This record gives sequence, structure tokens and C-alpha cells, in this order.
Amino acid sequence: MNQKKNLLTIIIPCFNEEEVLPETVKELGNILENLISLGKISSESKLLFVNDGSKDKTWQLIQDYTDKYEYVTGIKFTRNYGHQNALLAGMTVAVKHADMLITIDADLQDDVNAIPKMVDAYLEGNDVVYGVRNSRETDTVFKRQTALMYYGLMKKLGVNLVPDSADYRLLSKRATKALLEYKERNLFLRGMVPLVGFKSTKVYYPRKERFAGTSKYPLGKMLHFALDGITSFSIAPIHLILGMGIIIVFISIVLMIYTVYQKFAGHVVSGWSSLMVSIWLLGGIQLISLSIIGEYVGKVFTEVKRRPRFNIEEETFTKKFKES
Repeated sequence: MNQKKNLLTIIIPCFNEEEVLPETVKELGNILENLISLGKISSESKLLFVNDGSKDKTWQLIQDYTDKYEYVTGIKFTRNYGHQNALLAGMTVAVKHADMLITIDADLQDDVNAIPKMVDAYLEGNDVVYGVRNSRETDTVFKRQTALMYYGLMKKLGVNLVPDSADYRLLSKRATKALLEYKERNLFLRGMVPLVGFKSTKVYYPRKERFAGTSKYPLGKMLHFALDGITSFSIAPIHLILGMGIIIVFISIVLMIYTVYQKFAGHVVSGWSSLMVSIWLLGGIQLISLSIIGEYVGKVFTEVKRRPRFNIEEETFTKKFKES
């Protein structure tokens, strides 16, 4: 078997993960070594940790493990750029050498034992393999219900998401290259990956409790992420606000007729009629105008600046391939 055939890179974004990192390296390293021993992946396969502006000892640990293990490599951002950009940076660097890439979070909630199944699915001819949770028993009732509502909403909005899948997936080299052709700054990879097409399948796994540390996605950040997903792939919110504005204008017309009647009937205080009509009418017009202009200007503003999605301060992945 060609030593470089079926080279796998597992990309792990990290933000303040010093507590969990030793166990992550151990478990993912065992998976790599087992797959190599079975001849399913290249002996040059790597783990690629992306340090997303951590304030703790995460990068120091990555450097230590890079020196200790040949299969451990790292990327260090100049600052925090966010989880989605960390995944994208890992793909951008790794796709030059890897035949397949797997993305997984460092907290070990996604079962690493699904990785061999993903590799098997790739070897069977699939370019995209989604890791899908087989249950949400580890979630709170609130999180479980809101997740179901969100997936239902996205489906109605016409966004092609894979329910109960996050950013745990395998992509082939050509699928990764196709994904990297999408240049938008408003990143929502869960919605972007299905757009690349190619043959795909799913691998189911149980989600576990976080091994250590704290969640990097509190409620506020999750809501912001969900809103980004909606606004990046659908203009339905604009239509909704537009509809609200039209309804308000219609109500203002009805109220105008009513207030004119009340005026002639002598049942109103002087000035009340004109004030009520103007408030409702202008409020509706403003909702329509501001929502349309604001939404488009906001998106255009972000995209046309074309700022780099990330800046890399240090990177050891390419260096190890040059040395080999």
C-alpha cells in the first residue's frame, strides 16, 4: 500500500482547552494508530489542533505534544476568530496534503469511535460523511426542545441542514476544495457543506458529557450562531418583517377610518385622531424600510470589506511534511 494513500487529517479547534487536551490527544491518537495498523489510512496521517486565541496553556500543550508525537501538529491564530473560522483554517492548511479530513471538537462529547466508521464510509466512495447524534439524552429539556424547533424552522425556510449533526464530519479532498470555494464571511458550515453536493452518508453515534472544562457555547452565543444560520441562508426574516409592516399599514388604514368616524361623531379629544394615524402609519413604513435596507446593507458591509477570515501566527502542519 502506498504510504501516502488515504492520508487522514483530524482537525480540532481549541479555545481554552488545557483541561481536556491531554485526554483528547490520547483518544484521537489511539484512533489514528489503530487505523494505521489496519492499513486503512496513511502512516503520515495527522491531528491538527487549531488554537483559536486561547488565553490559557492550550498552545503550550499543543507545542509539547507536537514535539512528542509525530502525528500531532498545530495552528496558532493571532487572536480569537471563532469556531467556524478555526475549522476553515484547518481545512485550508490540511487540504494540501490530506485525502480526507475530519472535524471534531476538543471536548470529546462527539464519540471518537465513530471515526473508523467515517473512514469506512469514505473508502466505500462517499465524499461527505455526517456524524449524527442518535439521541439527545445528554441535553437539557430546554436545549432539546429548542433544537427541534430550530431544525423545523430551518427546514421551513428552505435551508438544507442535516438534523442532529453539528461540525463532526468527514470531507474528501475534492469536497473540501469545493467548500473552500465559498468565500462568504458570514460562515455557517452546517448549511454550507450540503451545498457542495457529492455523494454523502451518515454515521450515528451517542453524544457524551463533556470530559472536562466548560462549554464554549453558552445560551447567548448559541442564539447568535442560530440567527447567523438563518440570515446567511434565507431572506425569510425580511419577508416576515415586511409582512408585519404591511399588516400594520393595513391596521393604520382601518384605524384612520375609525378615527375619522369618531371625529365626526364628536367622541375624541382634539388632536388624538391625527396623532394615532401618524404613529401607526409611520411605524409600519419604517419597519418595512429599515428592515429591508438594514438587512442587505449589513450583509453587504461584511462581505465587501473582504477582510481575512483569520490570520495564522504559527503553523507546524506543513513543516512536518517538509521534514518527512
